[in-house]
Amino acid sequence: MKVHASAVRFDINGTRLVGPVGFAADPGSRLAIVGPNGAGKSTLLRLLAGELRPTAGSIAYDTVDATHLSISDLATRRAVLGQHQAEDVAFTVEQVVAMGRYAHRANPSIGRAEHQHSVASALDAVDLGGLGGRSVSSLSSGERQRTAIARVLAQDTPLLLLDEPTTALDIRHQQMVVEMIGALADGGRTVVAVLHDLNLATSFDRVLLLSEGTLSAHGSAEEVLTSTRLSEVYQYPIEVIDHPLRSGRLILPRPAT
Repeated sequence: MKVHASAVRFDINGTRLVGPVGFAADPGSRLAIVGPNGAGKSTLLRLLAGELRPTAGSIAYDTVDATHLSISDLATRRAVLGQHQAEDVAFTVEQVVAMGRYAHRANPSIGRAEHQHSVASALDAVDLGGLGGRSVSSLSSGERQRTAIARVLAQDTPLLLLDEPTTALDIRHQQMVVEMIGALADGGRTVVAVLHDLNLATSFDRVLLLSEGTLSAHGSAEEVLTSTRLSEVYQYPIEVIDHPLRSGRLILPRPAT
């Protein structure tokens, strides 16, 4: 499913938080949204999710304006991973992941066995296959993050909107999530992710760089993530070099001289 932002703007009490921003993410693509703290990344993701209504402009899923969709319609089109995960909830891991299937409860063609299979597959995909019976409150922060990602996977939507999906994850599980995002896109899903780790963004098809709520650049990682542009936007000297172990680029803070 294509998600299209057209001249989107979002203001609160006369203060511009985002915009105007325009871009599109096509089916089978991975778009990383990056930028400094306070650049408007999470706000833009919430606008894409239909959780916030734009002050101006529009968000469309294919050709349908997102503001015209009901909550249940939105839930079958996009799954959202928020920035913060609940810690003290009286549910097991499996129960939380099963909440992702709620969007499909009204579909009579989906039986109980299929719902259960989707939950089990999502747990396996994030390396939680043996923890389904554990209370969420007993998990580490990284395990809670993976539980939330599994819930998004179980929702089985054509569009995934992920806010800092690798937060609290160790390096193995970070790479697992990045590879999983690639596999989802290869399977035809559209993935839009807010990332703080610029090196993770280099593996995405497209990168959108925000600065103070406005669009600084949008294009391939090679086009957007340059030393000059990043140093200017982040107000800190940044060096972009060829990766020594694989094709692509490596982004580093420039050593003090």
